[in-house]
Amino acid sequence: MNTLDFSFTLFLLVLALLFQTSPSSSSSLRKGSSLSVENPQDTIISPNGMFSAGFIAIGENAYSFAIWFTTPNSINHNNTIVWTANRDEPVNGKRSKLTLLNTGNIVLFDVSLNNVWSSNTESLEPLELHLNDDGNLVLRELQGTRILWQSFDSPTDTLLPGQSLTRYTILVASRSESNHSSGFYKFFFDDSNVLGLHYDGPDVSSSYWPKPWLLSIQVGRANFNGSRIAMLDSFGVFYSSDNFTFMTSDYGTVLQRRMKLDCDGNVRVYSRINVSQDWYVSWQAISGACIAHGICGDNSTCSYSPKHGRKCSCLPGYKVKNSSDWSNGCEPMFDFTCNKSESTFLEMKNVEFYGYDIHYVQISNYSACESLCLQDCNCKGFQHSFVELKGFYKCYTKTQLRNGRLSPFFVGTSYLRLPKGNSFFEQESSNPSDHVSSVKLQRVFVRVRENHFVKIFLWFATAIGALEMVCIFVVWCCLMRTHQKTNADQHDYHLAALGFRKFSYLELKKATKGFSEEIGRGGGGVVYKGLLSDQRHAAIKKLHNHNAKQGEGEFLAEIAIIGRLNHMNLIEMWGYCAEGKHRLLVYEYMENGSLAKNLSSNTLDWSKRYKIAFAIARVLAYLHEECLEWILHCDIKPQNILLDSNLHPKLADFGLSKLKNRNTINTNSSFSMIRGTRGYMAPEWIFNFPITSKVDVYSYGIVVLEMITGKSPTIGIKNFNEEEVCDGRLVTWVRDKMNSLSWLEEIVDPQIGSNYDKIKMEVLTKVALDCVLEDRDSRPTMSKVVEMLQNYA
Repeated sequence: MNTLDFSFTLFLLVLALLFQTSPSSSSSLRKGSSLSVENPQDTIISPNGMFSAGFIAIGENAYSFAIWFTTPNSINHNNTIVWTANRDEPVNGKRSKLTLLNTGNIVLFDVSLNNVWSSNTESLEPLELHLNDDGNLVLRELQGTRILWQSFDSPTDTLLPGQSLTRYTILVASRSESNHSSGFYKFFFDDSNVLGLHYDGPDVSSSYWPKPWLLSIQVGRANFNGSRIAMLDSFGVFYSSDNFTFMTSDYGTVLQRRMKLDCDGNVRVYSRINVSQDWYVSWQAISGACIAHGICGDNSTCSYSPKHGRKCSCLPGYKVKNSSDWSNGCEPMFDFTCNKSESTFLEMKNVEFYGYDIHYVQISNYSACESLCLQDCNCKGFQHSFVELKGFYKCYTKTQLRNGRLSPFFVGTSYLRLPKGNSFFEQESSNPSDHVSSVKLQRVFVRVRENHFVKIFLWFATAIGALEMVCIFVVWCCLMRTHQKTNADQHDYHLAALGFRKFSYLELKKATKGFSEEIGRGGGGVVYKGLLSDQRHAAIKKLHNHNAKQGEGEFLAEIAIIGRLNHMNLIEMWGYCAEGKHRLLVYEYMENGSLAKNLSSNTLDWSKRYKIAFAIARVLAYLHEECLEWILHCDIKPQNILLDSNLHPKLADFGLSKLKNRNTINTNSSFSMIRGTRGYMAPEWIFNFPITSKVDVYSYGIVVLEMITGKSPTIGIKNFNEEEVCDGRLVTWVRDKMNSLSWLEEIVDPQIGSNYDKIKMEVLTKVALDCVLEDRDSRPTMSKVVEMLQNYA
């Protein structure tokens, strides 16, 4: 090696060492790389800079690997944490690290190389740990679209917009404001499929929201929702499959938001207009400060005043167990006695205790209620309250004094059982604060004897690795100069997260033999038959690009919507292409083509037509009423209903779909243009009336009439006298025919013949006519259509 080569090599080694020891921040972590707790700059930052992931101090020499909003609070300058990997087992501030192993597993090591947390994944493919703009930390394949692990699937106490709460996930509140370990409050779907708040304390557990003494139907919840899924969207709207929905006070604007289960047992949505301002509460589940169970522990009361806030107090005759943690409650300073003559009762007005009733008497005077308590050694007091509407007193005897609260709004009195001969006055608690005190999580730094040989070897290996990184960086810079991404390409990492494969334009051009075999076309583009490299037949839709803005809008709409849907009667998407001006969608290939094609080819008997109508009704009911977003297809027609090899229908072409808020169904302000196909469009589109899901109901009714009669509503009705169809509308013609005794035989498609179930065909016709009523409010919902057809399916 000559002097010049040696000098150049030495320069690269020095540069590599400098590169290795310099602070590092990026949007991803590759195999074999680590983040160190000792380097505050070792973080993963989302491309938009909103979120950061790395080690964060949660106590003295105690750290967690977490995700937080990059910009801290403007008031206390604390980081707002949204996810934590090791909330119950913090690591040491020395030598702890998070590593993406070559096996494909993410492992969090403590100072003693203990495996504190891992993703439990494995893969031999090239991987990266990437932090998305929405705050989701994702472990994904570099070459494909497969996601091995993501933080959105394992929330701690916070939900971010777009993050789902499912039957398999749960929010658990922190122990206190200063102690981020798991607390006692949980937010999840219970066994009745209802989303609620639950207290799971050291000794007992209970539910407190929605109101547990009411039935689910009384609070507007639905038990029959097998999906069990809820989500807060980016506009401030929360949807749950049990019919619970709310909008934040700042609904309608895309802001920084987070939905958090706080340590006081209340769920709140926090918003921030910009990073220079602090978070504010834009919605909360519970308005009262003392409604959450267990907030002050047993044998205590919770009270609230605007001046002092929430306060916990022990009952007279009781003392606090742990002044730093009110959840432990209070303990008696006396011995209970079973002797009636040695017991007395202390009156406590406006104090109530929820639950643990040993006896309940609907109509009872004071003496009877007191006697009932004295007869039971386990009775610690009773609650005697007057029901003004009914004009009598109720009696509840208590075995435990839990969930106590002092409220002027409670019209009733509790009576505390105490031994005679002692004067117990209502004393103040030893600590008026209801917050858990700051808990310092100590982590001892274990010093290990250094091995100098290993240290030199590690430095050498580090230098070699850094040299490789420099080379890769140089090559990458060269490639970047010759390849400029378009705006649509910037969305690739979003769309890849949906699980679709990205195809190149040349790959799809080859698959379609130069786009030579056209199998369909519509307003959004032309569909070609193709053969993919894995020998799968596909339908490849090439969107029109004469208007680049509109073409890209349709492309993103269809991708985003289908990515959120899952139904047996919806077309399956396999991939997409976003390259330059080209926008293509790759679908599964449906062997039997469209419903329109089959209606004209005499391949569908009456039974198949009925089943197709029933299946399409079910998928529309899914889109309208079961999805988190309210989805209007806006272009229901036979050309967009495809049939597979078994003639099972699948709804396709979401290019004109519209996502709408369920609570804004009386406005069509978000529709910028008329959508749909002439002949299948509801009157609302023409007369600029408010657009609701009933526009799809109308289109569905027209399609069903077309299936029954075999006649298209757009080209007139052939083979009929002109006077029989006054205005050329299929709907009018069918209604006129119903005045005849043999109306069914006159309207049924001649290709069906006379061998059909007259009852089912009559039901199908009447359902279709209900769907095409002029007044949209008189049309049935799609779930009602399913119900009517299901009785005869």
